[in-house]
Amino acid sequence: MGRNIVLLGSTGSIGTQTLDVVRNNPDDLKVIGIAANKSVDKVEAQVREFRPKYVCMFDEEAARDLRIKLSDMPVEVLSGMDGLVEISTVSEADTVLTAVVGMIGIRPTIAAIESGKDIALANKETLVTAGHIIMPLAKKMNVSILPVDSEHSAIFQSLNGEPADKIEKILLTASGGPFRGKKRDELVNMTVHDALKHPNWDMGPKVTIDSASLVNKGLEVMEAKWLFGTDIDQIQVVVQPQSIIHSMVQFVDGAVMAQLGVPDMKLPIQYALFYPDRMPMSEKRLDFFELGSITFEKPDTETFMGLKLAYDAARAGGSMPTVFNAANEMAVKKFINGEIKFLEIYDMITEAMENHKKVENPDLEEILRSEAWTYEFLAGRKA
Repeated sequence: MGRNIVLLGSTGSIGTQTLDVVRNNPDDLKVIGIAANKSVDKVEAQVREFRPKYVCMFDEEAARDLRIKLSDMPVEVLSGMDGLVEISTVSEADTVLTAVVGMIGIRPTIAAIESGKDIALANKETLVTAGHIIMPLAKKMNVSILPVDSEHSAIFQSLNGEPADKIEKILLTASGGPFRGKKRDELVNMTVHDALKHPNWDMGPKVTIDSASLVNKGLEVMEAKWLFGTDIDQIQVVVQPQSIIHSMVQFVDGAVMAQLGVPDMKLPIQYALFYPDRMPMSEKRLDFFELGSITFEKPDTETFMGLKLAYDAARAGGSMPTVFNAANEMAVKKFINGEIKFLEIYDMITEAMENHKKVENPDLEEILRSEAWTYEFLAGRKA
C-alpha cells in the first residue's frame, strides 16, 4: 500500500529519520512535499534526492534563496504560514507527517484534516493546546491521527484489537532523561551541555531539554488524553530507564499489554506511515539475554516539577495547557541562550500559569492569543 506524504519539518530529528524510512521503502512511499524553517542547503539536498513537487520554507528570505538554488528543478517553492497550509492540502498527498516543533504546527494540521488527509503526528503542541478542536474534527472528516511519538505509538499498538472503553490505565514510560536520580540542589548549576546528553534517544535540542525537565513527559500525558480518549488521571508515568518498554496499557481485567523494542524512532515513524500494515525493518533487534533486566522507578515530581505542572494544566483545561506549553517554549529558549538557569524553567511556567485568566474551550484565535499573552507576560518578568 503506497503512501504519498507531505513532510512538515523535514530537516529536524524526526524529519530526517522519516526520510531514512522513505529511502528504505522507495516503492511504497513517495514524498510529495517537504517543509522546513530556514535550512536552505539541507532542503536543497532533500529536494534533489526525493524530487517532491512542492517545498515550503517558513522563512521568507530562505524561500527566496531556495527558489534561486532550485531554478533548474520542477518544484514549486512556497513560503510562510500560507505556504505551510497550502502544502498540507495539496491534492496529490494522502498523509501529512507533521514534525515541526511548536505551535506553528496547529494551522497546517487543521487544514490537512479539513482536506481529508491522514495525519502522522509528531508535533506535540497540536494536541496539547488544541486537542479539543483536532480530535472532533478528525472524527467528522473521517481521517486517522496516527501517533509518531514512540510512547503514543506503543499505546496505539497495545490497544490494537482491544475495545477502547476497556482501558483502566495508560502506563506512559519515561527514561528519566539525563538528570534522572538527581535532587533539586544538584540541578541548580546544570548547563545546557549537561541537559543535552540524553542517555537513550537522539532527539532535537528542545525535546532533549524537555526530557531533562520532564516537561516532555507532561506534554505526552496531555497528548495521550486526547489521542486515546481517557481521563487525565487514568494516565500514569512510569520511569523505565532502559527505554525498552515504550509504553503499556492496563485493562479493566488487570491484563497489561506493552510494546517493546530498541530505542529507535524509525520504527514508530514507519508504523504510522504503513498502518495497518507492518513492513520489514533491518534495524537492530532486541536481545533479551544481552539486556538482562528491565527496571522501573516512580518519577520524582518534587524535583522534576515539569510533570506535576503539566497535570495541573491538564486538569485546569481550557487555555491553561497552551500557557504551560508557551511558557516552557520561552523558558527553554532562554536556557539555551544562557539567560536563565535550569530550575528557572519551572519558575517561568509556574508564574505564567498563576497569572493567566483561563479561557474555557478556546477557539484557534483564543489559543494563539493565550500563547501571545504568555510571551508578553514573561517578557516583562524580572530575572
